[in-house]
Formats: sequence, structure tokens, C-alpha cells
Amino acid sequence: MKLRGSLCLLLAAFIWGVTFVAQLVGMDNIGPFTYGFARYVVGVMAIFVIWYGFRGKRRDAKEHGEYYSGWKAGMGAGVIMFVASAFQQCALQYTTAGKTAFITCLYIIFVPIISVVIGKILKLENWIGALAALIGLYCLSIKGDFDLNYGDVLAFICSIFWSLHIMYIDRFADKKDNIDISASQLVVCAVLNGIAAFAMESVVWQHIVDAWFPIAFAGVMSSGIAFTLQIVGQRYAEPAHAAIIMSLESVFGAVGGWFVLNEQMSHIEVFGCMMMLMGMLITQGSVIIRNHSFKI
Repeated sequence: MKLRGSLCLLLAAFIWGVTFVAQLVGMDNIGPFTYGFARYVVGVMAIFVIWYGFRGKRRDAKEHGEYYSGWKAGMGAGVIMFVASAFQQCALQYTTAGKTAFITCLYIIFVPIISVVIGKILKLENWIGALAALIGLYCLSIKGDFDLNYGDVLAFICSIFWSLHIMYIDRFADKKDNIDISASQLVVCAVLNGIAAFAMESVVWQHIVDAWFPIAFAGVMSSGIAFTLQIVGQRYAEPAHAAIIMSLESVFGAVGGWFVLNEQMSHIEVFGCMMMLMGMLITQGSVIIRNHSFKI
């Protein structure tokens, strides 16, 4: 079961990483909330196809008293996801897909810190990992004139909310119906993005139609499939272990930005990425070691 959960999380990370490119391309002529609205509406349609496909399994679970609705829990997840994705989408207007992916993955640092708040002990390696990641963030975000990129700040805030989302999902993943949670959070996210889009942006339907492919890709693959895989994966994995697997989205995002968009990074930015990755590994590597025994 743990292997199944890890594979689900790894596939989700790959989809999210590739989706960074679709998110960036999709906003050529539409605002971030309009894109989010369209994306999550498509995601809702995709998840309801999945939800309907599992109706038989859900019916059997009800007959055996093993079904626990996840609709209410999904609403809270949807609010957190809306805030996180909104900051991420806005960040992509000011910085590259690769940098956004790396900075977003600071959640691998924040998840252990949040764990302390709820009563767990923070190890020395967590502090060392956090420091390494912050140095990497500095190298990645600060330009030659020492001005902080506005998009990098938005991505940093986004990473905090994704951390909260990971912890929130961990609380309910093994207690409530996973597909219910996924469907509910997508509905909430679509509604909130729609409200923000019509209130703050000029929604032009033709522009949405013109961006149909990146919207459809992000809606079906990232919103509908990857977020469901995350919930299923976290059913079998601890938050810290889940975070390190999902952080691979930063690698997939950077590679996707280089391969599709021809995004370039300076040597100091590459060094920053390496330091952030080192911080992630230092923070979570000890968790894996403590959870396994090695015999010589």
C-alpha cells in the first residue's frame, strides 16, 4: 500500500511539473483568475466522470458501513487550494515556470515546521535544511540589482498555503472518501475563481476558447487527476514523506520550462535551485532513514 501511495504521489508530481508550462502559456490573453476559473470548471467535469465511474465501489462501501462522505472536508481543502493556486497563477505573470516550480516546493520545508506547531519535535536537520533552502531562494530570486522579483514573493506565499493544504489533506485522506474530497475542493475552487474573475478581470469568452488546450490539459490532468492522486497517495504516506515525493514537481517544472519554453537560468540561479533541492533532501532524508532499518 505504501508503494502504491508513493507511485500516486510521483505521478501527481510529474503532472503538476508539466502543468506549470500550460499555466504560463494559458495566460497569454486572459487573467489568472479567468484561467483558474476555466481550468477548475474543466477539472470539475473530469472529476465527476471519475466520481461516477466509482459509483459501484461507493455503493458497496455504503452497504458495508464503510463509506464516509468527504464533501464537507473537501470544502475546506478547496478554500486553501484556491488561495494557493491564485498566488501561484499570479506569480507566473512575473517570473518563469521553472522558478515558480522550485519556490513553490518550499512546502517541503514548511510541512515539518507546521508539524511542530501541532506538537511534533523539529530536528536539527530541519533547521539546517530550512537555512539551505532559504539561501537557495535568495540566489534564485535576487537579481543583480538586489531587487526581489514580485513573482517570487507570490510563489513563496503560495508555497505556505500548499503546505497547509498538504497537512489538511493528511487529516482526512484516510478517514473520508477520497474522490468526494477531490470533487468538493474542485467545485469550491472553481466557484471562488469565477467570483474573483468576474469581479476583478475582464472575462472575454473568445480568449478562453483560444486557450482551450492549456486550459483543458491543466483542468483534466492537474486538477482532475493529479489532485485526486495526491489525496489517494496521502492516504498511505506521512506528510513529510509525501512532501519530498511531490517536491519533484519542481524538477519536472524546470525541465518543462527549458524543453518547451526555452527558459534560461543564470549560474547563480542554477546554484540557488541546487541549494533549495539540498535543503529539501536534508530536511526529509532523515525521515526516510529513521523509518527504515538497514542490515549489513
